[in-house]
Amino acid sequence: MKAIVYTEYGSPDVLQLKEVEKPVPAEDEVLVQVHASSVNAADWRMMRADPFLVRLYAGLLKPKKFHTLGADIAGRVEAVGKNVRQFKAGDEVFGDVSSTGFGGFAEYKCARESELILKPTNLSFEEAATVPLAAMTALHGLRDKGQIQPGQQVLIHGASGGVGTYAVQLAKYFGAVVTAVCSTDKVEMARALGADFVIDYTREDFSLSRRQFDLILAVNGNRSIFDYKRALSPNGIYVMAGGNQSQLFQALLLGPWLSLFGKQKLGALTSNPNQKDLQLLKELLESGQLKPVIDKRYPLHEVAEAIRYVEAGHAKGKVVIAVA
Repeated sequence: MKAIVYTEYGSPDVLQLKEVEKPVPAEDEVLVQVHASSVNAADWRMMRADPFLVRLYAGLLKPKKFHTLGADIAGRVEAVGKNVRQFKAGDEVFGDVSSTGFGGFAEYKCARESELILKPTNLSFEEAATVPLAAMTALHGLRDKGQIQPGQQVLIHGASGGVGTYAVQLAKYFGAVVTAVCSTDKVEMARALGADFVIDYTREDFSLSRRQFDLILAVNGNRSIFDYKRALSPNGIYVMAGGNQSQLFQALLLGPWLSLFGKQKLGALTSNPNQKDLQLLKELLESGQLKPVIDKRYPLHEVAEAIRYVEAGHAKGKVVIAVA
């Protein structure tokens, strides 16, 4: 089978299309013929080993734990292990396979039964592939870490990317008053997704306004933790859901310390994919309360170009890899 493989850290130039051995499912695994995947910030961060903590997980000097990126998959079940009960050959499924070593940028992927559910009936494979990591991250950031409540003032910083577009919609689903922060060319899209207010960051600095927010979800945010703190209400919560090494260490180290003073809570998100929450997202997708936003589509052999585009930070929604 064909797969995108990397054996060293670096730019997208380290990614190569190669012929590799087709995987065989273990007793509790499902073999999926991948029809589509999508690009996430996790892919290029793993590829570049940025932040440095990636090396502690994947390999200190070079990637050893896995060699194919791609957390999201949507496809058709080709075979199942003898202990699998939820799926059969021919089922259309989707899920986040990061816990079994990524591998979505390939024609086939073996996944644990618990990583997958049946694909929403009203979505194409490409649309379904945009959901698992991004929408789950948004859900956990808002509901679990952010403790979102109806009527709250919620700021989504980075509202136009993969996680951000789902975060705006989910915050509205939870009954919040949503302010989206994005660039000029994405303002109308943010409004169309349901944002009550939109801040064009090229013209206005949200941290210098007099408005305060009960919850700030920073998706690949690029501001100091003190900027976010200043924009929080006295009981507000700041959730860092992605960013560079500086943002990560601020959230992990300064966040808990700053939370000791007053009632504000500041910290980083840890998202754990699971079937129950993926099922909730599926129901919202099938009912039309949640809609995928696809910016561009690339074939499997152009994964490097797709990652370059996402890494540049200009994507409106998700970038999809059409595998099959």
